[in-house]
Amino acid sequence: MRVFTFLFLIFLLAFAERNPAYAATIVVEPNSSQHPIQLAINQANAGDTILIKKGTYFVANILVHKRVTIRGINNPVIDGNGETEIFTVSSDGVIIEGLHIQNTGISYLEDRAGIRLKQNSHCIIRNNKLVNTFFGIYLEKSTDATIENNLITGNAIEENASGNAIHCWYSKRLSIRHNQTIKHRDGIYFEFVDNSNIAENESKDNLRYGLHFMFSNDNNYFQNSFSNNGAGVAVMFSKCINMWENRFYSNWGRASYGLLLKEITDTDISNNLFRENTIGIYVEGSSRIDYHHNEFVRNGWAIKMSGGCLDNHVLLNNFSGNSFSLSALASSTNSNTFSHNFWSDYNGYDLDKDNIGDIPHRPMKLFDQVVQKTPEALVLLRSLFIDLLNFSERVSPIFTPENICDFHPWITPVQNAVEL
Repeated sequence: MRVFTFLFLIFLLAFAERNPAYAATIVVEPNSSQHPIQLAINQANAGDTILIKKGTYFVANILVHKRVTIRGINNPVIDGNGETEIFTVSSDGVIIEGLHIQNTGISYLEDRAGIRLKQNSHCIIRNNKLVNTFFGIYLEKSTDATIENNLITGNAIEENASGNAIHCWYSKRLSIRHNQTIKHRDGIYFEFVDNSNIAENESKDNLRYGLHFMFSNDNNYFQNSFSNNGAGVAVMFSKCINMWENRFYSNWGRASYGLLLKEITDTDISNNLFRENTIGIYVEGSSRIDYHHNEFVRNGWAIKMSGGCLDNHVLLNNFSGNSFSLSALASSTNSNTFSHNFWSDYNGYDLDKDNIGDIPHRPMKLFDQVVQKTPEALVLLRSLFIDLLNFSERVSPIFTPENICDFHPWITPVQNAVEL
């Protein structure tokens, strides 16, 4: 009988741990103890909720080693006092929400974070504000995590003295959604991250990239906004990427671009807006990419292709008011196609009224080749001499590559491209 009772009690404890109806709520108030949040975590059982009341808590190195929910009431401030990392989460299924986390301090020896997820799964970080946290949210070997609706702001001045707002390393199946990342080194950083979604985020005023990812495959990036960054987005050494309905704008600088593609394969880029960037898309060593239904508006270069770009297809895009619509190396474009795009500088005609130009359009200008060899010549861009140079080449193309040509240019803009 005693054995039966003992086993029954064990069953009840296990059931209580798995059933939210048996979960307790622990309330934390300011000045309740020297380390009230850590004390509450240590006292909690798996599945419990820790409510942190409004106030300021000067604590750091908080270790979340149990499956608990940590919820702030009226945005309590968790201040690391510029000394070290604030939350380190090592348990699965942890939820952290409603907190104002600040002041990890800068370190050249360690990647301090406001919240670090470490070797766990199914954690949720949402509705938090992180300020001056070096690295904001840091995911390390995490799976199935959700990072949503967080505001992460920094004061980055130099790249070597700043971290990333959302940093993800060796992780899978992440959902990064509805976040604002401002004034960090990179807004969002992926390295060895697969099968994940980045959606509806705003990344701006970052020193280096709004989004930076490499060695990361089978990911989707959609409905994000990247503006006023050192460069918009850098995609490197990855495959099977889908990017749609994103906005890349006002990424200006000597070597800036809306989107950089380097050593990328099997990718679809559609319904994006590239507006007022030094270079809309810069492509290097990338193959089997479909660019379609995108808007390129008032960029320096809309698309700039370097060497090693094969089997790419530029189809049904709008090129409007760009200084240079396309720059490419003739030797690298033999297997690339350009078709049914709208080019605002097209001077052809449409006698049969089918909305397709009756003569092909060569989007590369002779002056672009001059600028490639002598960048200083760019100061002559709006001069009458350059207009005459480009006109003469258009009438009798000799120097521009024959294989870079849209044989079916649209007369009017593509209607189903992304809205401005």
